[in-house]
Amino acid sequence: MADPFPAVAEAAATGETAELFADIRATIGVRVVNLVWRHLATMGGALPWAWSAVKPLYREGIADQAAVRFRERMSLPSLASLTGDEPASVDAVLASYNHSNTVNLFALGALVAWLRGETAASGMPERGPRLPAPDVVLPKLASQEDVAPATWALVLRLNRFGDRRQLILASMYRHLAHAPTFLRRVESALKPAEREGSLERAITANRRDAAERPKLLARVIDAPPSPSAGQIEAAVAAFVEGV
Repeated sequence: MADPFPAVAEAAATGETAELFADIRATIGVRVVNLVWRHLATMGGALPWAWSAVKPLYREGIADQAAVRFRERMSLPSLASLTGDEPASVDAVLASYNHSNTVNLFALGALVAWLRGETAASGMPERGPRLPAPDVVLPKLASQEDVAPATWALVLRLNRFGDRRQLILASMYRHLAHAPTFLRRVESALKPAEREGSLERAITANRRDAAERPKLLARVIDAPPSPSAGQIEAAVAAFVEGV
Protein backbone atom coordinates (compact mmCIF):
# COMPACT_ATOMS: atom_id res chain seq x y z
CA MET A 1 0.00 0.00 0.00
CA ALA A 2 1.45 3.35 -1.02
CA ASP A 3 0.49 6.52 0.80
CA PRO A 4 -2.98 7.47 -0.50
CA PHE A 5 -2.10 11.07 0.27
CA PRO A 6 0.91 12.48 -1.58
CA ALA A 7 3.21 14.50 0.64
CA VAL A 8 6.37 16.57 0.51
CA ALA A 9 9.15 14.89 2.47
CA GLU A 10 10.74 17.17 5.04
CA ALA A 11 14.21 16.50 3.65
CA ALA A 12 13.03 17.50 0.17
CA ALA A 13 11.34 20.75 1.21
CA THR A 14 12.87 23.98 -0.11
CA GLY A 15 12.15 27.70 -0.09
CA GLU A 16 8.88 28.81 1.49
CA THR A 17 7.80 25.22 2.18
CA ALA A 18 10.97 24.51 4.17
CA GLU A 19 10.48 27.75 6.11
CA LEU A 20 6.87 26.85 6.90
CA PHE A 21 7.87 23.35 7.99
CA ALA A 22 10.42 24.87 10.36
CA ASP A 23 7.80 27.25 11.77
CA ILE A 24 5.33 24.38 12.25
CA ARG A 25 7.93 22.33 14.13
CA ALA A 26 8.83 25.28 16.34
CA THR A 27 5.25 26.36 17.02
CA ILE A 28 3.74 22.94 17.72
CA GLY A 29 6.90 21.82 19.51
CA VAL A 30 7.68 18.66 17.59
CA ARG A 31 10.68 17.34 15.67
CA VAL A 32 8.69 16.15 12.66
CA VAL A 33 6.02 17.77 10.51
CA ASN A 34 2.80 15.77 10.57
CA LEU A 35 1.56 14.20 7.35
CA VAL A 36 -1.40 16.57 7.06
CA TRP A 37 0.90 19.58 6.67
CA ARG A 38 3.20 17.76 4.27
CA HIS A 39 0.16 16.81 2.21
CA LEU A 40 -1.10 20.40 2.08
CA ALA A 41 2.32 21.37 0.77
CA THR A 42 1.54 19.48 -2.45
CA MET A 43 -1.30 21.92 -3.28
CA GLY A 44 -0.39 25.32 -4.61
CA GLY A 45 -0.84 27.94 -1.88
CA ALA A 46 -2.68 25.60 0.51
CA LEU A 47 0.01 25.22 3.18
CA PRO A 48 0.76 28.93 3.77
CA TRP A 49 -2.95 29.77 3.82
CA ALA A 50 -3.94 26.96 6.18
CA TRP A 51 -1.01 27.43 8.55
CA SER A 52 -1.62 31.18 8.77
CA ALA A 53 -5.30 30.54 9.55
CA VAL A 54 -4.71 28.16 12.46
CA LYS A 55 -1.35 29.27 13.88
CA PRO A 56 -3.01 31.53 16.51
CA LEU A 57 -4.83 28.48 17.90
CA TYR A 58 -1.47 26.93 18.72
CA ARG A 59 0.38 30.11 19.70
CA GLU A 60 -2.29 31.23 22.19
CA GLY A 61 -2.75 27.81 23.79
CA ILE A 62 -6.30 27.46 22.46
CA ALA A 63 -5.83 24.07 20.81
CA ASP A 64 -3.83 22.93 23.85
CA GLN A 65 -6.64 23.77 26.28
CA ALA A 66 -9.18 22.02 24.04
CA ALA A 67 -6.94 18.95 24.19
CA VAL A 68 -6.76 19.18 27.99
CA ARG A 69 -10.56 19.32 28.32
CA PHE A 70 -10.99 16.51 25.80
CA ARG A 71 -8.61 14.23 27.69
CA GLU A 72 -10.57 14.80 30.91
CA ARG A 73 -13.56 13.04 29.36
CA MET A 74 -12.13 10.83 26.65
CA SER A 75 -13.20 7.21 26.40
CA LEU A 76 -10.59 4.48 26.36
CA PRO A 77 -11.02 0.90 25.14
CA SER A 78 -10.21 -2.10 27.29
CA LEU A 79 -6.70 -3.17 26.31
CA ALA A 80 -4.50 -6.05 27.32
CA SER A 81 -1.12 -5.26 28.88
CA LEU A 82 1.58 -3.76 26.66
CA THR A 83 4.39 -4.11 29.18
CA GLY A 84 7.76 -5.26 27.94
CA ASP A 85 11.29 -4.14 27.30
CA GLU A 86 11.50 -1.81 24.33
CA PRO A 87 13.97 0.83 23.21
CA ALA A 88 13.39 4.35 24.51
CA SER A 89 12.62 5.37 20.94
CA VAL A 90 9.22 3.65 21.26
CA ASP A 91 8.24 5.98 24.11
CA ALA A 92 9.63 8.90 22.10
CA VAL A 93 7.39 8.11 19.12
CA LEU A 94 4.29 7.64 21.26
CA ALA A 95 4.91 10.84 23.24
CA SER A 96 5.46 12.90 20.11
CA TYR A 97 2.33 11.68 18.33
CA ASN A 98 0.18 11.84 21.45
CA HIS A 99 1.11 15.50 21.79
CA SER A 100 0.91 16.67 18.19
CA ASN A 101 -2.06 14.59 17.05
CA THR A 102 -4.28 15.78 19.87
CA VAL A 103 -3.64 19.50 19.46
CA ASN A 104 -3.78 19.10 15.67
CA LEU A 105 -7.17 17.42 16.03
CA PHE A 106 -8.67 20.60 17.47
CA ALA A 107 -6.79 23.20 15.46
CA LEU A 108 -7.51 21.44 12.19
CA GLY A 109 -11.04 20.54 13.27
CA ALA A 110 -11.61 24.26 13.78
CA LEU A 111 -10.34 24.93 10.26
CA VAL A 112 -12.79 22.38 8.82
CA ALA A 113 -15.66 23.92 10.80
CA TRP A 114 -14.71 27.41 9.59
CA LEU A 115 -14.48 26.30 5.96
CA ARG A 116 -17.90 24.64 6.23
CA GLY A 117 -19.55 27.65 7.86
CA GLU A 118 -20.15 25.67 11.06
CA THR A 119 -18.53 28.16 13.44
CA ALA A 120 -20.29 28.45 16.81
CA ALA A 121 -22.67 31.38 16.96
CA SER A 122 -21.42 32.69 20.32
CA GLY A 123 -18.79 32.26 22.99
CA MET A 124 -15.01 32.23 22.92
CA PRO A 125 -12.67 29.31 23.42
CA GLU A 126 -10.49 28.92 26.48
CA ARG A 127 -6.93 30.20 26.31
CA GLY A 128 -4.22 28.90 28.58
CA PRO A 129 -0.70 27.60 28.90
CA ARG A 130 0.80 25.49 26.16
CA LEU A 131 1.16 21.79 26.79
CA PRO A 132 4.82 20.84 27.18
CA ALA A 133 6.07 19.28 23.98
CA PRO A 134 8.27 16.19 24.33
CA ASP A 135 11.88 16.95 23.41
CA VAL A 136 12.62 13.67 21.68
CA VAL A 137 14.46 12.42 18.62
CA LEU A 138 12.41 10.08 16.45
CA PRO A 139 13.72 7.10 14.49
CA LYS A 140 13.61 7.06 10.72
CA LEU A 141 10.19 7.20 9.08
CA ALA A 142 10.28 3.75 7.51
CA SER A 143 9.09 2.91 4.02
CA GLN A 144 8.32 -0.55 2.70
CA GLU A 145 11.83 -1.09 1.41
CA ASP A 146 13.35 -0.28 4.82
CA VAL A 147 11.84 -3.19 6.76
CA ALA A 148 11.19 -6.90 6.45
CA PRO A 149 8.03 -7.86 4.51
CA ALA A 150 6.45 -9.29 7.67
CA THR A 151 7.00 -5.99 9.51
CA TRP A 152 5.47 -3.95 6.69
CA ALA A 153 2.47 -6.30 6.62
CA LEU A 154 2.13 -5.71 10.37
CA VAL A 155 2.21 -1.93 9.84
CA LEU A 156 -0.61 -2.23 7.30
CA ARG A 157 -2.70 -4.46 9.58
CA LEU A 158 -2.35 -2.03 12.46
CA ASN A 159 -3.34 0.81 10.16
CA ARG A 160 -6.76 -0.82 9.67
CA PHE A 161 -7.71 -0.38 13.33
CA GLY A 162 -9.94 2.70 13.26
CA ASP A 163 -9.41 3.30 9.53
CA ARG A 164 -11.07 0.46 7.69
CA ARG A 165 -11.25 2.51 4.49
CA GLN A 166 -7.46 2.92 4.56
CA LEU A 167 -7.66 6.62 3.78
CA ILE A 168 -4.23 7.38 5.23
CA LEU A 169 -1.17 5.32 6.03
CA ALA A 170 -0.41 6.49 9.57
CA SER A 171 3.11 7.82 9.99
CA MET A 172 3.16 6.69 13.63
CA TYR A 173 3.24 3.01 12.71
CA ARG A 174 5.98 3.73 10.17
CA HIS A 175 8.01 5.45 12.89
CA LEU A 176 7.46 2.38 15.10
CA ALA A 177 8.45 -0.10 12.40
CA HIS A 178 11.95 -0.29 13.93
CA ALA A 179 10.35 -2.09 16.90
CA PRO A 180 8.32 -4.97 15.42
CA THR A 181 8.11 -6.81 18.76
CA PHE A 182 6.26 -3.85 20.23
CA LEU A 183 3.98 -3.61 17.18
CA ARG A 184 3.08 -7.28 17.57
CA ARG A 185 2.08 -6.61 21.18
CA VAL A 186 -0.01 -3.64 20.04
CA GLU A 187 -1.83 -5.84 17.55
CA SER A 188 -2.43 -8.50 20.21
CA ALA A 189 -3.89 -5.85 22.53
CA LEU A 190 -6.12 -4.24 19.90
CA LYS A 191 -7.59 -7.42 18.42
CA PRO A 192 -9.73 -8.38 21.44
CA ALA A 193 -10.79 -4.75 21.96
CA GLU A 194 -11.99 -4.67 18.38
CA ARG A 195 -13.66 -8.06 18.66
CA GLU A 196 -15.72 -7.20 21.76
CA GLY A 197 -16.52 -3.68 20.55
CA SER A 198 -14.82 -1.47 23.14
CA LEU A 199 -12.45 -0.03 20.53
CA GLU A 200 -15.27 1.05 18.22
CA ARG A 201 -17.31 2.44 21.12
CA ALA A 202 -14.36 4.53 22.31
CA ILE A 203 -13.66 5.81 18.80
CA THR A 204 -17.31 6.76 18.27
CA ALA A 205 -17.59 8.56 21.62
CA ASN A 206 -14.34 10.46 21.17
CA ARG A 207 -15.18 11.48 17.60
CA ARG A 208 -18.55 12.80 18.74
CA ASP A 209 -16.91 14.92 21.46
CA ALA A 210 -14.08 16.06 19.19
CA ALA A 211 -16.50 17.13 16.46
CA GLU A 212 -18.24 19.74 18.64
CA ARG A 213 -15.35 21.47 20.39
CA PRO A 214 -13.67 22.83 17.23
CA LYS A 215 -16.77 24.84 16.26
CA LEU A 216 -16.06 27.20 19.15
CA LEU A 217 -12.34 27.35 18.32
CA ALA A 218 -13.26 28.33 14.77
CA ARG A 219 -14.40 31.74 16.06
CA VAL A 220 -10.73 32.69 16.42
CA ILE A 221 -9.92 32.05 12.75
CA ASP A 222 -9.71 35.18 10.63
CA ALA A 223 -8.54 34.30 7.14
CA PRO A 224 -9.14 35.63 3.64
CA PRO A 225 -10.95 33.45 1.10
CA SER A 226 -8.82 30.75 -0.48
CA PRO A 227 -9.20 29.54 -4.07
CA SER A 228 -8.19 26.08 -2.77
CA ALA A 229 -10.79 26.04 0.02
CA GLY A 230 -12.58 22.95 -1.26
CA GLN A 231 -9.34 20.97 -1.62
CA ILE A 232 -8.12 22.06 1.80
CA GLU A 233 -11.40 21.18 3.51
CA ALA A 234 -11.50 17.72 1.93
CA ALA A 235 -7.87 16.97 2.77
CA VAL A 236 -7.99 18.18 6.35
CA ALA A 237 -11.35 16.51 7.03
CA ALA A 238 -9.82 13.17 6.08
CA PHE A 239 -7.38 13.54 8.96
CA VAL A 240 -9.77 14.85 11.64
CA GLU A 241 -12.82 12.76 10.74
CA GLY A 242 -11.71 9.80 8.68
CA VAL A 243 -9.04 8.20 10.85
